[in-house]
Amino acid sequence: MIFPAPFNPFFLLEFCARLAQVFHMPVRQLSEAVINRIAAGEVVERPASVVKELVENALDAGARRIEVVLSGGGQRLIRVTDDGAGMTPQDLQLAVDRHATSKLPDDDLNSVSTLGFRGEALPSIGAVAKLSIITRTKDAANASEIVVDGGRKGAVRPAALGAGTRIEVRDLFYATPARLKFMKSERAETATAVEAVKRLALARPDVTFVIAAEDRPPITYAAQSDSAEGRLARMADVLGADLKENAIAVEGEREGVKLSGIAGLPTFSRANSLSQYFFVNGRPVRDKVLLGAVRGAYADLLHGDRHPVVALFVTLDPREVDVNVHPAKTEVRFRDSGLIRALIVRSLQDALGTGARRASTTGATRLVSFARPHRGARGHVSWRGSAASLRSGFAEAAQEAFAHFEPSADARPSFALAAPDLLDKPLGAARAQVHETYIVAQTRDGLVIVDQHAAHERLVYEKLKAAMERDGVARQILLVPAVVELGPDNAAALVERAADLAKMGLVIEAFGSGAVLVREQPALLGDTDIEALIRDLAEHMAEWDAALPLERRLLAVASSMSCHGSVRAGRRLKPDEMNALLREMETTDYAGQCNHGRPTYIELKLSDIEKLFGRR
Repeated sequence: MIFPAPFNPFFLLEFCARLAQVFHMPVRQLSEAVINRIAAGEVVERPASVVKELVENALDAGARRIEVVLSGGGQRLIRVTDDGAGMTPQDLQLAVDRHATSKLPDDDLNSVSTLGFRGEALPSIGAVAKLSIITRTKDAANASEIVVDGGRKGAVRPAALGAGTRIEVRDLFYATPARLKFMKSERAETATAVEAVKRLALARPDVTFVIAAEDRPPITYAAQSDSAEGRLARMADVLGADLKENAIAVEGEREGVKLSGIAGLPTFSRANSLSQYFFVNGRPVRDKVLLGAVRGAYADLLHGDRHPVVALFVTLDPREVDVNVHPAKTEVRFRDSGLIRALIVRSLQDALGTGARRASTTGATRLVSFARPHRGARGHVSWRGSAASLRSGFAEAAQEAFAHFEPSADARPSFALAAPDLLDKPLGAARAQVHETYIVAQTRDGLVIVDQHAAHERLVYEKLKAAMERDGVARQILLVPAVVELGPDNAAALVERAADLAKMGLVIEAFGSGAVLVREQPALLGDTDIEALIRDLAEHMAEWDAALPLERRLLAVASSMSCHGSVRAGRRLKPDEMNALLREMETTDYAGQCNHGRPTYIELKLSDIEKLFGRR
């Protein structure tokens, strides 16, 4: 240690004395204001946290209608009005004190059946903002009001209000201005607060919700019946009307745990997981166990960068789940998480295995947006939009031929007679193959267009999975072993997985420092480009996590094999082959989409076609 010259020994003694004071300060009780602000930091993270707590209180009070008003992203004003039970003046006086609650009558934290229970929200909000509560019970002569300003509680006084409660929070975080630095834009904070209300609206379809904010039109979710139909209607209101056409019901039960809800078809996926909603005993949560279970259930149906749309409700004994593991009550801990995961995976797979055989329906409205004729100034009919805009609608490159309304070089249909007995089949009777890629089939009330490559890819994949579960994949010895050059790293990675590949019927061995020798392939693949398959596998294996379970690794191999072993686009099919493909699709699980989540077919009802031509 270096001291300034000349050295003074008393300086060292004084320094040590002060250091001792720092580490031996007496214990003291924090003031109530500081305690409340510390609690507020745990409970009140942003305006959306306030909205969530207040709306949950309204639901716990038995409200049938809840109105939420936001200003300045919730920082200037949050107003929540409900028609619930209300509070007496005595209850109101206690409601803004910490650790005061009406929701734990038996003090049993192991059996929580309400959304709120900690008694932290109102005093925490009042510690960092200007809080006003007006409330009235149905049998009271008048309402009561109390104001809490930055932690300073006023007296209860008479006020005017109908039965229910109205809570206003103004100037949020004015008492803790440092928190304001972490707020996002007003628009972003409004969006987050609205999302919090949406989650609660999904949990309670029997309650009317009204949301009003400065930068957007008011949103009203009318009350629905407390049934499966009512829940689907509320989900369509919140998540979009398209959900009704692209979702299936999910039901399951195991060892006293019930699961219900809605699962979107794989073809109705999203780029992120924000459209996944989970509810445990009516409480909106974001839980890793639930997220992982949904990801596992859709693993065979969606590409890795796509996420399904789901709203799942788990109901179980409150003693089997801990809802008190997070101050904001957004996380839970299950006593038996393995049971919950298994229930979700199996229920989703059962539902998707039957309902997902249909692809999302392309209705007349969407088609009209691509090709609606309109008349110009001189009455000439033209197609709305340019070729570029039409191509943007058909995202797949193989579909761009449809963007030009004129014959193309490969538009050579193969016509087939419609067998009457096949018209009643789900996918109908094959009538033609166009562009040597798409099968057109006729049903009694419409037509079906099938992507032959995507459909056959799913069929091959399911056969590989079934063979692997049954007695292993049958192998076919190559007459001339194939040598595939990969480079030292890729070749070594592939040879390292040789045992896994052998279980899928693909037998390889090292061939020099940068190549592999393929001796056998799965018999299901038939005449396939083995070199392209090996290269594809090598590229995908480089992305595998070492912790990835063997089953998932084998399924990834099967997915790649099915893509290379399926009927390719551009191959001409005979009528019998087309009908055989349709019949096999009808009896295969998950046949509504390929392994990457793209639809294998779309269905057009005759009524949709008639709308296109103005017949309806």
